[in-house]
Amino acid sequence: MKIYRVNMTNLTFSAEEVPERWKLLGGRGLTSSIISEEVDPTCNPLGSKNKLVFAPGLFAGTKAANSGRLSVGAKSPLTGGIKESNSGGTAAQRLAKLGVKALIIEGMPKDDKWYTIHVHKDGVNIKEETELMGRGNYEVVQTITSRYGENTGIMTIGQAGEYKMSMANISVKDPKGHLRSAGRGGLGAVMGSKRIKFISLDDNDGDGIDIKDKKKFDEAAKIFNKGLLRHPVSGEALPKYGTDVLVNILNEAGGLPTKNYRMGRFEGAEKICGETMYDNIVARNGDTTHGCHVGCVIRCSQTYNDKDGSYITSGFEYETIWGFGAGCMVDDLDIIAHIDHQCDDIGIDTIDTAGTMMVAMEAGLLNWGDGEGILNLIKNEIKNGTPLGRILGNGPDFTGKAYGVSRVPTVKGQTMPAYDSRAVKGIGVTYATTPMGADHTAGYSVTANILKVGGSLDPLKKEGQTELSRDLQIATAAIDSTGLCLFVSFAVLDFDEVFAALLDMINAQYGTQWTKEDWNEYGMNVLRIEKDFNRRAGFTSNDDRLPEFVSEPIPPHNAVWDITGEELDRVLMF
Repeated sequence: MKIYRVNMTNLTFSAEEVPERWKLLGGRGLTSSIISEEVDPTCNPLGSKNKLVFAPGLFAGTKAANSGRLSVGAKSPLTGGIKESNSGGTAAQRLAKLGVKALIIEGMPKDDKWYTIHVHKDGVNIKEETELMGRGNYEVVQTITSRYGENTGIMTIGQAGEYKMSMANISVKDPKGHLRSAGRGGLGAVMGSKRIKFISLDDNDGDGIDIKDKKKFDEAAKIFNKGLLRHPVSGEALPKYGTDVLVNILNEAGGLPTKNYRMGRFEGAEKICGETMYDNIVARNGDTTHGCHVGCVIRCSQTYNDKDGSYITSGFEYETIWGFGAGCMVDDLDIIAHIDHQCDDIGIDTIDTAGTMMVAMEAGLLNWGDGEGILNLIKNEIKNGTPLGRILGNGPDFTGKAYGVSRVPTVKGQTMPAYDSRAVKGIGVTYATTPMGADHTAGYSVTANILKVGGSLDPLKKEGQTELSRDLQIATAAIDSTGLCLFVSFAVLDFDEVFAALLDMINAQYGTQWTKEDWNEYGMNVLRIEKDFNRRAGFTSNDDRLPEFVSEPIPPHNAVWDITGEELDRVLMF
């Protein structure tokens, strides 16, 4: 394996040996380590001192199910702290097959030209790009696929990344030629600051993956893969209904944040739920289930068509549907699908865009429930980079300051997604304390709080919530480093043999003797690195707090946030 380093200041490339300290790092563990070691925490995220790192996980390119997730790291222009953003698609496995442990992009061009990067078995080509500037992600993927072939991996930014908006994401081509996103933290703006429109990946004749004990690995992978299919969440609910199955579940639990976190239930939930989406997809000849990358057995993605059977979007996720749906009081699933399509094409994170639209509604720019108004702001303002579009494109905190709105649903500048912290208290602990800014995937305590996976803990009571979030944040930091999808956690938490198989795969591939204690220490070390970066960037315990409005009771349970600052400060103290 090699480290590929691209210097955009002098437009050069170098291949480096992997340092010994990085050899057992992958995914998030590697991106966070590189950013911590090589980036000044006080730098301007859009300046020359920041770096953008792409890293496949430890299992990328192997037979391990659901191991094709990509980690992207940088200092975030949205949160001001360290960031790892995670995506499906075809990029991680192609980088792994090419023997690329990490692709590091540093510096900035001296001129005002835009460039593309093409990664192949012999290294990297850097070329000026003029044809696709100002174009959306769908057109970029179609054009580059035609230029280089169907098997080309692509990572691209849309107009929002070119404008360096703080909500800009990096889109990744998936196996069907649609889009997946490294959505959170504004890393598309960092790619835009390097003046890179897209990165293409050709893994033909790549070196492939080295596994020290292939037989042992294959045996463990079979146990692991079967465990995912045997679990009722990863093997049944998610393949049929996708993540949107959670709308009715959270609505019933009183934890579906509605009208910018004023209520825990949405009257229009039935119109936007996973069951309704499933019925629409079947009736319109869409695709109810497919994977976001090769080797995915959970297959929680889908293709959503309009009433005429024409494609609108795919990978239509619960958090997106919640945000523009219950969060903004829109109960039309088709309009939400069109909003999702526009966000994907322009290249903006759907969760933070939804949070921004809630703030815009608070400011009176739109009426609650105005889905067409949201669509117009995205298509006409953000896409075109108008003054209003640039305000909105820089996220909910920026928009709140511009319009004097105090009810802004963020932590560290990033929108709290889809689960109300007062009614699902474990997730509130995660939102407050993760180094990533509010991020449900950083410690998904919905498992025990709502789904009764990995145990059961009353979501309305504070007891045990800090410990639950801590343990899940440690486990997630390790899982993110393997390149495994977060949804393998359901089986890992509930089936001892699945967790044992995970460790067996690591030991077989890398010749290690990891135990559960080693796994936990790995996750804790990733979090230590990230917390240290944020501390050096100027973060304090005051940044590990939820918005003031969580002191308000939320119906139907009239729950309030009652976990103290002192309790939050101890969560990641290890």
